[in-house]
Amino acid sequence: MRVRRLTARVTQLTQLGAVNCFLVAEDDGLTLVDAAMRGRGRDILRAAVGAPIRRIVLTHAHYDHVGSLDELAAATPGVEVLLSAREARLMGGDRTLEPGEAQVPVRGSYLPVRTLPTRLLEPGERVGSLLVVASPGHTPGHVAFLDTRDGTLLAGDAFVTLGGLAVAGTLRWVFPLPALATWDRPTALASARALRALNPSRLGVGHGRPLTDPGVAMDAAIAEAERHTSRP
Repeated sequence: MRVRRLTARVTQLTQLGAVNCFLVAEDDGLTLVDAAMRGRGRDILRAAVGAPIRRIVLTHAHYDHVGSLDELAAATPGVEVLLSAREARLMGGDRTLEPGEAQVPVRGSYLPVRTLPTRLLEPGERVGSLLVVASPGHTPGHVAFLDTRDGTLLAGDAFVTLGGLAVAGTLRWVFPLPALATWDRPTALASARALRALNPSRLGVGHGRPLTDPGVAMDAAIAEAERHTSRP
């Protein structure tokens, strides 16, 4: 995996040039944001130099974000595993839609995962320095994480930068999979607006390079999504 330092406290790990996860340094060790695809547990642990992984937090339950979760949980006894309650249902194989959600099929691939969450996340709470931010749309229970120390936003698949910054659901032919796996584009657009309102200093995403001072690019991506989204 390619290792790239985003900030003094956040490191991006990239698999196959396209799938990212992140190590976030805290006073008591490291928080891993997402768990890449299968077979990368050893690489992730090797990148966690000098500090133990205390927590694994998941933006959502698609296979390329939970693939090495079982391997990592087995290798780090006592590690916390955290994701939203809505996404935990999807990780458990339940694709039933809830009242009030867009009644369109949930998309994307989900792997059978043996590891159970130790705690369910609620928007507005903190995991160490990370603020949990609701960002549904790519999946019904998707969340992002804002590092409150410096404004770095780890947005999962709410945005993608491969082929240019795009809101979830906006097709980029260079890497179309996130768009094809997006559940509801209008919901994703609303979440993109909410994330932009946080005015992040940096943007890290599940697929593609990080951006510094991403506000202008986020505005352009939102405007593009608005032109191609029929439901407000």
